[in-house]
Amino acid sequence: MQTVTPMIAYRDGMAAVAWLERAFGFRPVRTMQDPSGRLAHGEMDVGDGSLVMLATPSPDYEGPRQHRAGCDAARRWSSVPYVIDGVLVVVADADAHCARARAAGATILSEPQDTPVGRQYRVEDVEGHRWMFLAPRG
Repeated sequence: MQTVTPMIAYRDGMAAVAWLERAFGFRPVRTMQDPSGRLAHGEMDVGDGSLVMLATPSPDYEGPRQHRAGCDAARRWSSVPYVIDGVLVVVADADAHCARARAAGATILSEPQDTPVGRQYRVEDVEGHRWMFLAPRG
């Protein structure tokens, strides 16, 4: 079992599962819906057996993008391309991964770039959650 498992809320969890698979290549492992069809619990393999858990917490939940639309403070703190309360995922090829995400409509916050630890890029998903994808050096 991995020692840390990110748990991320989505207003439309079932749509997020499909989008994360298409854009980031995550593989759905388990999805459980409540009687109304909302995602109660989801697990996605990020590529090496590590999981990210997803859920739709309540009808009142606002994802980051929706929250920014009505909150000046959130709009200001999100004006930078940095990952804010996000998730770092290791990938084999940051450039190819970025191209896949872009093709699926992801908001690219920073293009792939070389850093001391490897090649990375930053991106927002369909509801505005921020992710960093890193292809480590050698």
